[in-house]
Amino acid sequence: MSEHDRRLMAARDVAPDRRRGGEIRVLLGPRTVGSTSGFMGVANLAPGERIAEHYHPYSEEFLYVARGELIVDLDDEPVPVRTGEALYIPVNVRHRLRNVADGPAEVVFQLGPLAPRPELGHVDTESAASAAEAASAAEAASGAEAASGVAAASGAEAVNAAGAEAATLGGRREAGVLSGRSEAAP
Repeated sequence: MSEHDRRLMAARDVAPDRRRGGEIRVLLGPRTVGSTSGFMGVANLAPGERIAEHYHPYSEEFLYVARGELIVDLDDEPVPVRTGEALYIPVNVRHRLRNVADGPAEVVFQLGPLAPRPELGHVDTESAASAAEAASAAEAASGAEAASGVAAASGAEAVNAAGAEAATLGGRREAGVLSGRSEAAP
């Protein structure tokens, strides 16, 4: 059986790619199974980790959170995505995945169609190092704000602000979050 005849891949058999943050493993793709229309894999992020901002000029991306919860920034608009929810990311939309929860997150991703050449399929807009620095700065600022007793908003104000963000994004982008319960425009 040739390498491309193999159809079953396990995450444990694929070395993680950590260049952009988190642990990314492409399970089914041109290099692993000879696919020609797209690829899929898993990303694992520990608490506080993020995958640096990037976009795909040829491919749509589909994310499914299998465990944990994330904030996915779509063109700088934060979209919370929890276990059992899926997010569609259109072609050319800048996106970054952030694990702001206390536990690990596992995300299944699929992209298609493939770019004409592999090096054209992914455009980094920040480095993993700058993403990590931004995460540390945000965490430090959050801790300092909490320590000084400054409250950003009451519970009701926070809910209203989140709703306003979601309404703004829903009107600006054709991106959606889908869960087993209902579909909501983020």
